[in-house]
Amino acid sequence: MDTINREDVRKLLSEICDPEIPVVTIEEIGMLRDVIVRDDVCEVFITPTYTACPAMEIIEKDIKELLYRHGIPHVKVTLVYSPAWTTEWINDAAKEKLRAYGIAPPLHTSCHNWLAPGTEEMECPRCGSKDTALVSRFGSTACKALYSCNTCKEPFEHFKCH
Repeated sequence: MDTINREDVRKLLSEICDPEIPVVTIEEIGMLRDVIVRDDVCEVFITPTYTACPAMEIIEKDIKELLYRHGIPHVKVTLVYSPAWTTEWINDAAKEKLRAYGIAPPLHTSCHNWLAPGTEEMECPRCGSKDTALVSRFGSTACKALYSCNTCKEPFEHFKCH
C-alpha cells in the first residue's frame, strides 16, 4: 500500500475471522473498535469478548500478518477494555451466521433482560425446537453455554448475553 488510510485498513481487517468461531469476523462480532493511521504507523483497537479471552494473541498476530502482507509494516494492536465488550455489538448478520453454524445467538438485544443460562427457553439452532436443556453453564469457551436439544438430540452451544 502506497498510502495508508483508515477505510482501506478497516476493509482489510473485516476479513479476519474469530479463531474460536470462524464463521464470524472480528468486525461482525464487534471486537474491531477503531483504526488510527499516523504517518506510517497503523494502530488497531480491539476489544476482547472476555478479559482473559485466549484468542486475543491469535487475533493480534492475524492483524499484524494481514497488514504486513498488504504493505503496512508498522502495526500496533491496542486492547481496549472500557467500555467492556457486550453481545449488543454482534451485528444481525453475525447472529444469523452463528445460528447457521449451530450456535444459538444471544437472545436479547439488551443485556438488561439477561437471565442466567438454563433459565430461559433456548431455541435449538439446528431444528428450531424450544425443547432444550442446559448441560453446562460453560461450553467450549467461557462466552458460551452448552445445551442439548430433546427433539433432534443434538448438542449445541449458546452464545451467552453479556
